[in-house]
Amino acid sequence: MKGRSILLDHLGGREAAALVVDGRLDDLLVAGDAPAPGTIYRARADRPVKGQGGMFVTTPDGSAFLRQVKGLAPGATLLVQVSGYAEPGKAMPVTQKLLFKSRHAIVTPDAPGLNISRRIRDEDERDRLLEIAHETMGDSGHGLILRSSCEGADGDAIAADIADMAELAARVMGDAGETPEMLIEGDGPHALAWREWAEPADIDRAPGCFDDHGVLDAIDAARDPREALPGGGHLFIEPTRALVAVDVNTGADTSLAAGLKANMALTRALPRALRLRGLGGQITLDLAPMPKKDRRGFETALRAALRADPIDTVLAGWTPLGHFELQRKRDRVPLSETAA
Repeated sequence: MKGRSILLDHLGGREAAALVVDGRLDDLLVAGDAPAPGTIYRARADRPVKGQGGMFVTTPDGSAFLRQVKGLAPGATLLVQVSGYAEPGKAMPVTQKLLFKSRHAIVTPDAPGLNISRRIRDEDERDRLLEIAHETMGDSGHGLILRSSCEGADGDAIAADIADMAELAARVMGDAGETPEMLIEGDGPHALAWREWAEPADIDRAPGCFDDHGVLDAIDAARDPREALPGGGHLFIEPTRALVAVDVNTGADTSLAAGLKANMALTRALPRALRLRGLGGQITLDLAPMPKKDRRGFETALRAALRADPIDTVLAGWTPLGHFELQRKRDRVPLSETAA
């Protein structure tokens, strides 16, 4: 089935959203038990951890860890935002750089200036959006980023989005409370689907729509560490406490270029495979054997594939043993933590 479909349902009693592209599950969002990324707290500075360059802060939902805390004294009140999901047994990560994000606009109190997504290249469209931004933001001292979803969108809808986020930012940044409190709750999967999957799509909200569209079968397949690659190869994705290990195999192909073909197929399959499993943190790729002269081409292909992926991923490079390492933001609930 061609086209895009957004399915809003529940998985194991948790709110969940699925994006299906041309009949294939492309992305999955599942609610977790921990506070969602984007949650904003009024927190209290607790104790610095000099060896890690950060500080524990107290929130109503427990301890959180904040990096880059120069000049922050224990006992001080501050605003922080949850930046991702914590590794097992660790405090949730937070940041002082708050973002107020919606479908079309991101208000950035700590980064003044009006900016437009680089994906929007038409100069007339950029001029139209800048005019809307200037008129709506007025003399606000906050910064603004207009997202790629603004291209061709209704001007009134964009202006309303900007105004809502600017008003929310002003209200939160003007907070004068002194005790730890949750000020803004992060978006759940259904709200995130509306915010992040902005391209035209059919929407199904009916209970049981996951089963109707074959999403449950695709999720069961994603629980298997083994995944086939185009061309006959396959990969294994296995998370450990320290990192996510990805092993690439050529399968039955015994040709001279088998390793390169399997590794190039991995570059196209890896972003989706990680998204569906909700995996992030340190990722080590144990690639199929290939000549060193092909490494640059592999890196270029992998970088291009990850550029189109919504989750921030840093290419760390090659190890002495020939593995390739990535660092990926933990902004999804691992599929292994959800009920089957």
